[in-house]
Amino acid sequence: MSPPRRTLLRALAAATTLTLLAGAAGCGGDARAGGGQATELRYQGSVGQVTLPELAADLGYLGDVRLKWIGNVTGGPQDIQATATGQSDFGGAFNGAIVKLAAANAPITAVVSYYGSDAQTFQGYYVLDDSPIRSPRDLIGHKVGMNTLGAHAEAVLKTWLARGGLTPAEIKQVELVALPPVNTEQSLRQKQIDVAVLGGVIRDKAVASGGLRTIVTDYELLGAFSGGTYVFRDDFIRRNPETVKAFVTGVGKAIEWARTQPRETVVARMRDIIAGRGRNEDPSLVAYWKSSGVAGRGGVIAEQEFGTWIDWLAAEGELRGDRPEPTDIFTNRFNPFVDGGGA
Repeated sequence: MSPPRRTLLRALAAATTLTLLAGAAGCGGDARAGGGQATELRYQGSVGQVTLPELAADLGYLGDVRLKWIGNVTGGPQDIQATATGQSDFGGAFNGAIVKLAAANAPITAVVSYYGSDAQTFQGYYVLDDSPIRSPRDLIGHKVGMNTLGAHAEAVLKTWLARGGLTPAEIKQVELVALPPVNTEQSLRQKQIDVAVLGGVIRDKAVASGGLRTIVTDYELLGAFSGGTYVFRDDFIRRNPETVKAFVTGVGKAIEWARTQPRETVVARMRDIIAGRGRNEDPSLVAYWKSSGVAGRGGVIAEQEFGTWIDWLAAEGELRGDRPEPTDIFTNRFNPFVDGGGA
């Protein structure tokens, strides 16, 4: 196991310990003493982008539930750790990272998908046009920059390398470098890294600037799938089931609204949201938005969207003891779109 991987697992274990110690005391947005359910949800956002809960709130889909922004985050593992320790009320991450945290006994449950890969929206692995890198074996001894280690980008990359015939020892010779998403393209163009993992609007903006070539995408490798979900702490869900239902319903409706509206309408709405929240951000990224990439209608979670990564983590030796079942980690019981329903 590489040092970065050990570091991530230690961080996840620490988050679990803090959760058990903090308990309900850290739940600033939780149910009130009078017995009413929470009406405010603390969350972390993303610079220059609009999250699905933010879109849902702006569209009026969250009902009486309000969002309270407490800062920005660059990676999913950090986001769900903040949720597990009570610093935020919900967080989102790659499903494999959620599996790791759940396997470390963190009392969290995934409730709705929020990003994925399809023909329009995907994570790509990019090199400069004149790079000699074209196949998995060409990556040996080279650096790959990604937003966070131990999550979506690393899992897809190592799946591609393994399918390309690399041994575990050879895969370890591919150096992974954690970089903020907004800096990854620049690091590639300055040749500080050899491969850049780029997704969503950041990828589209980089590609539009020219000079980059794709070596593989997660969509090419795995097909259309939802890659990440929002989680809540189990104690929060027990105390606030109607709040969680309102959140899941709102996010699901926002997914379908964005799926069915002209792209220009969605982009304009996102621009207005960024302008209205007053965070001194550059709104240019949203011009490249194409889709959420979510596979399931209304963000309904498919069992294989966790099962695939449970199998991968087990094969990597990162799960100790009995491997969890997907249904131990997620639930669709709050989603009105399950079994073909609607909101």
